[in-house]
Amino acid sequence: MEGKTCCVTGHRNLPQKEINHVKAALRREIDSAVADGFTRFMSGFADGVDQYFAEIVLEKKKTNPALELIAVVPYQKRLDNLMEKGRTYEMLEACADVVVMQEKCHPSVYSHRNRYMVEHSDRVIAVYDGREKGGTVRTIRFAHQMKKELREIPVGEIHLL
Repeated sequence: MEGKTCCVTGHRNLPQKEINHVKAALRREIDSAVADGFTRFMSGFADGVDQYFAEIVLEKKKTNPALELIAVVPYQKRLDNLMEKGRTYEMLEACADVVVMQEKCHPSVYSHRNRYMVEHSDRVIAVYDGREKGGTVRTIRFAHQMKKELREIPVGEIHLL
């Protein structure tokens, strides 16, 4: 495998007023990753951050054909649902690869997907609002454990105790 891989983690539901800020920050991080030699980008294709990231990578691929987007989908029915929607269907069709983690949905499928992406990435971009529970914070912690490069995009009111 040539080139370096970057994945994204982030929240599904961002405050409306934060979306443009997040998209601009993701665009800057993706540009930075490309400048640093990254050519492969992985997205879990959840609503929100994952899909913003995928859209930006595919937009950049139009002028840089060396870039690849890999979709890492937690389970088959989720892929089926994404394929039924015009926008996500087109994005998935443009992916270099689509990885389906498991056939059926189980409570652990999302953490399996997130672990897979971190394990197969050199850099993790995290859009994070400071909450102590949920997949994003668990993915950040796993990236730390795996000693992966972490680039954080803070959003919203971050409350530190």
